[in-house]
Amino acid sequence: MFENFDFEIIVTSIPFLIEGMGLTLLLTVLAIVGGLALGTVLALCRLAPYRWLSLFAGSYVNFFRSMPLILVIFWFYFLVPFIVGRPVGGFYSVLVAFIMFEAAYYCEIMRAGIQSVRQGQVHAGQALGLTYRQNMRYIVLPQAFRAMIPILLTQAIILFQDTSLVYVVGLRDFLVAADIVANRDNRLMEMFLTVALVYFVMCLAGQLGIRKIQKKFATG
Repeated sequence: MFENFDFEIIVTSIPFLIEGMGLTLLLTVLAIVGGLALGTVLALCRLAPYRWLSLFAGSYVNFFRSMPLILVIFWFYFLVPFIVGRPVGGFYSVLVAFIMFEAAYYCEIMRAGIQSVRQGQVHAGQALGLTYRQNMRYIVLPQAFRAMIPILLTQAIILFQDTSLVYVVGLRDFLVAADIVANRDNRLMEMFLTVALVYFVMCLAGQLGIRKIQKKFATG
C-alpha cells in the first residue's frame, strides 16, 4: 500500500500547507474571541430579570443550535455583502457566520457556569453594595470562567475542526491547500493522510491539555 508513498511531495508542500494552516488558526482564534464575547452577552441576557430580553436570547440560541453550520455559512456569505452594500470577501463573511453560530453554544456554556456560582456569594456582593454589573464582573464571572475553561477549550477544538467547512466559499485553509496539492500532483493518499495526521495530533494535544487543566482544577 505504501510502496509508492511519496514523502517528498509532503516536504515540498510544507510552506503551502503552513500558509493554509495560518488561515485556519486565524479564523479559529477570531471566532473564539468574537463568539465568547457575544456568547457572554447572550448568557447575561438569558439570566436577566427582563422576560423580553431572556426570550430574545433564548430564541437566538435555539435558532442557531438548530441550524447546520454549513447552511449558516452560506447565509452569511450572501447576506453580509447585501447588508453592507458592497463585497466584503469570503473571509469576513465566514468569520461573522462562525461568531454568530459559536455564540449560541458559548452562551449555554456561560449560562451554566454563571448558574454554578453559589447564590450566597452573589448575596454577599449585594450586601456589600455592589451593583448587578459589579457583582457579575468581580464575583460571578471570574469564578464562572474558571469552572468553564475545560468546556470552553473543548468547544474551541470543535471549532478548529469545523473551520474546514470554509471550502464551500473558496477560502484556502489547511484542508483546501492540501486538496490543491493532492489534485495537482495526483497524490491524494499522501496529502489527505498528512491532513488527518496533523488534525489528529493537534486535537489530541488539545484534549490532553484539557485533561491536565481539569486535574489541576480538581486538585485545587
